[in-house]
Amino acid sequence: MRFFAVCPALSLLAALCLAPVAASSAPAYALWGELKYPPGFAHFDYVNPQAPKGGTLRLVSNSRASTFDKYNPFTIKGSAPAYLSDLMFDSLLARTLDETGSGYGLLAQDVSVAADGLSATFTLRPEARFHNGDPVLAADVKHSYDTLMGPYTSPAYKTMLEDVAGLDVLGERELRYRFKKPNRELPLTVGGLPVFSRAWGMEGGQPKRFDQVVMDLPIGSGPYKIGPVRFGRDITYVRDASYWARDLNVRRGMANFERITVKIYKDNTARLEALKAGEFDLMRFFSAGDWARRVTGKRFDSGELVKGEFRHQLPSGFQSYVINVRRDKFKDVRVREALGLALDYEWMNRQLFYGAYQRVVGLFGNTACQATGSPSPEELALLTPWRGQVPEAAFGPMHAPPRTDGDSSLRGNLRRARDLLAAAGWTIQEGVLRNAQGQPFVIEYLDSNEAGARVVTPWARNLEKLGVVLNYRPVDFALYQQRLQRFEFDMTSIAYGGTHSPGQEYADLFGSKAAATEDSGNLAGVASPAVDDLIARMVAAKTQAQMLPACRALERVITHSHYLVPQWSAPTHRMAFNQKRLARPEAMPPYATGEGWAIMTWWAR
Repeated sequence: MRFFAVCPALSLLAALCLAPVAASSAPAYALWGELKYPPGFAHFDYVNPQAPKGGTLRLVSNSRASTFDKYNPFTIKGSAPAYLSDLMFDSLLARTLDETGSGYGLLAQDVSVAADGLSATFTLRPEARFHNGDPVLAADVKHSYDTLMGPYTSPAYKTMLEDVAGLDVLGERELRYRFKKPNRELPLTVGGLPVFSRAWGMEGGQPKRFDQVVMDLPIGSGPYKIGPVRFGRDITYVRDASYWARDLNVRRGMANFERITVKIYKDNTARLEALKAGEFDLMRFFSAGDWARRVTGKRFDSGELVKGEFRHQLPSGFQSYVINVRRDKFKDVRVREALGLALDYEWMNRQLFYGAYQRVVGLFGNTACQATGSPSPEELALLTPWRGQVPEAAFGPMHAPPRTDGDSSLRGNLRRARDLLAAAGWTIQEGVLRNAQGQPFVIEYLDSNEAGARVVTPWARNLEKLGVVLNYRPVDFALYQQRLQRFEFDMTSIAYGGTHSPGQEYADLFGSKAAATEDSGNLAGVASPAVDDLIARMVAAKTQAQMLPACRALERVITHSHYLVPQWSAPTHRMAFNQKRLARPEAMPPYATGEGWAIMTWWAR
């Protein structure tokens, strides 16, 4: 399964999808209302400001890649080590984990947005330093931006920053981002971009082409640097003893471990057995079966290792089976709806997931953007111009995934699916489901992990009753990435992250331009003028009252178009950890992202 953050271009620990609330210069911003932390606050509430520094945190890479082959996390080809971006690169602004839609100055000591909304000016802190001791200057920020917008990085950057006209250096530590049009999100989106030194990738006094900056040690300004590396086995990050922001309020009580070692294992079984053997200290679990049945052993019995379920208030995201509508057989919305009707989630949650999950409904679950009931007058005003170009169902009650409990049944769902397929021209011919040209309905399901077959098999059995053949195709991670980048697949599974403040990143996930751009996030191939318009309106909204109808209308169109077959989400972060070696704050902040919280705020005993 591939994981997509909804803010794909931003760091896990410093990402921002925010917008300013005022035009005057200030050290922090709130999205729609007041900030939780006042000017001059001492530290975030969820850290221990007296946490001791030292010790080693031993982690395991959860990446599907068996190892890494580069230190550059921004280029398209290859695999970078886990957590590198989060640990090594600071940004202009930092997010907080106990409020939504807020950002506080990190590299930047203040930011001001022009009254017309067409620019944002940042002033850098004079104490900010890169790992090599050089000061962080406006020229470095411009270099980072220009590089990320260049031809050798992920196209997600170009999509997210499409409305950025450019960046001007106003002084040694002053810079201004210019925007093509007012956009509530952009000032703080650019504030969340990673910043790296102009000296990174220099050779003979000249900069190398960025796609050739592969094993050059990154020169960032984050709390950690790369230490010992054993390729194919592990990588160790070493805390920068002279980290420039160690006493800054947005970093106090964080980055407490002297060393963070990330071990690499080639499969889930090896990772789990290594945890039981005490080879690392913390592991996050995404498999309900592993969590319920296999996280056991002597170290758990003795209390050395413990299981912790930490309840969060994060958006549920929209982990889904993605249908590639570039394929002719999937172009009819009735076909896509029929495929979803064959998924028996209630049975799977009982038999496979031990009741651990809740069903994904739309794009914006557990946020104010979530659409419910029938469209409001404001939503209808946005949808009506596109009548005839979006599913008619989008004008009615919000789509709910089919159920197989209560008054519903799998048998009834399959009958409805059969009728939809027949209406779309797929009928049983000589015992095989075929279209008018006599072609059988065969789907290749692409995955990078053979273990995924366990979850897909029950769906495949139900599809078989309709005459649809679903072939499970596991491939190695490198080929999997390559095929997704080129959209060479029928169907796959993607874990999309959620957000409380959706914006331009949705143009990468569902925009028409992204549908034709290799390696974009638009894996489904959505190319709809209506969707483009709704995303543009969502991004351009100046108030929450303007944004909510747009994002809810977008959710209605995407869900009723059945580009995605919704899967499930977990209301908790499941982590097993060594309580004899690790100490932690009493409570997890509500918007923490699992192991990211542990890496940055826990400490060694």
